[in-house]
Amino acid sequence: MRTFIYIDGFNFYYRAVKNTPYKWLDFKSLFQKLLSTANQIVEIKYFTALVSGKYNPQKPIRQTTYLRALENFIPELKIYYGHFLTHEVYAPLAKPINKKNKVKIIKTEEKGSDVNLAVHLLNDAWLNKYDCAVIVSNDSDLAEAMHIVKLQHGNKILGLVMPGKGHPSKELMIHANFIKRIRTGALKLSQLPEQIPNTNIHKPNNW
Repeated sequence: MRTFIYIDGFNFYYRAVKNTPYKWLDFKSLFQKLLSTANQIVEIKYFTALVSGKYNPQKPIRQTTYLRALENFIPELKIYYGHFLTHEVYAPLAKPINKKNKVKIIKTEEKGSDVNLAVHLLNDAWLNKYDCAVIVSNDSDLAEAMHIVKLQHGNKILGLVMPGKGHPSKELMIHANFIKRIRTGALKLSQLPEQIPNTNIHKPNNW
């Protein structure tokens, strides 16, 4: 089966690899372990946004190093970028202070990745690029895109891969032909080389 994999980068990072030693991840190797031998991985689409270095200058350096590593080591992988939106909002305090129950905070949101993923999932189905699409996310906002694929392209197989712990989204589950969970053992066995061959790209020291 021609298989396309759609990864919600931030959903994956925060649910599966943050605060672990497995952030230097080889996605192709990981999905070769998770999926059947019948799944021919044609393309891996990774949806993310570039982080800010405002509070930690090393964060964007580590991220861009990793993205360069993915692009150089996995020819099937393509990266699609959203963006961050930062603005001031008033938010309620859990415990009001001096009768004041709201304070102004800086809210940062990652925008675009879920929409981009949904659009690519639908468009690739219409273009008949895949027989099987694997969605790597637990974001229920993707449910309608999965529903339309099943409704309009009933022969397409949709897989849902759950990053991290917790329960898969019920909204996503009802449209999936199969559901898998990414476990720590698979992450450990699916790491990129410390140095990407034929490049000067190295795994960051504190990863």
